[in-house]
Amino acid sequence: MTRIDRFRALHAAPGAFVIPNPWDAGSARLLAGLGFQALATTSAGLAFGLGRRDGAAGKAETLANARAIVDAVEVPVSADLENGFSHDPEGCVATIRDAAAVGLAGGSIEDASGDPARPIYGFDQAVERVAAAAEAARDLPFVLTARAENYLHGKPDLDDTIRRLQAFSKAGAEVLYAPGLTELSQIRTLCAAVDKPVNVVMGLKGKPFTVAELAEAGVKRISLGGSLARTALAALHRAGVEMRDQGSFGFAAEALTGREVEAYMAPHKGDRG
Repeated sequence: MTRIDRFRALHAAPGAFVIPNPWDAGSARLLAGLGFQALATTSAGLAFGLGRRDGAAGKAETLANARAIVDAVEVPVSADLENGFSHDPEGCVATIRDAAAVGLAGGSIEDASGDPARPIYGFDQAVERVAAAAEAARDLPFVLTARAENYLHGKPDLDDTIRRLQAFSKAGAEVLYAPGLTELSQIRTLCAAVDKPVNVVMGLKGKPFTVAELAEAGVKRISLGGSLARTALAALHRAGVEMRDQGSFGFAAEALTGREVEAYMAPHKGDRG
């Protein structure tokens, strides 16, 4: 089976699966080594690694990061492609084709515009963008996830979110995603209203539901967004504060050993063995 075949099979299997979000090749190898069957990139994690705020990485940097992750692992990788790096359907099509060319099994297109004055695309424009991306994805093939971003941009309107996801499904998206839902009842209502696999994100605000609870609500896929990168940065922050304020190094007692880390990593081409 190809990576895309395996990715689609995960969405067709019973229950829910976790698709964690590495931010570079090393974190990808560790997560794949732990047995996760698919991975997803994170725009926030990439931006933080570049010393920037979320959303500040461009298309070229995003795809270079995705290629590094794809090349580091054997499992399918899906990418956070933000708004397709374009307001126009044609630009979304180009992004989907470029994403497939770096070896990605799938990726997401969102309806957030990046414009603070008009953060969410109008309904018709949002659907047109997904329809164009979906047509390109079918020809590749490529697993397209369509995201409705209302809840992340100050518009907690479940009815409009469901309406958008239903239209995205009809336009050809294979997976549907509405980040920012905080109540299990909202998630259950959304899953019952659509006919495609639903992705939710954990690690943001709200109750940290379990995989079993989310599966019971109808969720198929569970991602982590930038929360794993933020968790790693939190450990670095604690270590830095300890060194600065206490002059001690107790944090190292919880670190993985070099041997443990290297067990997940590939040897360099110049290394022996």
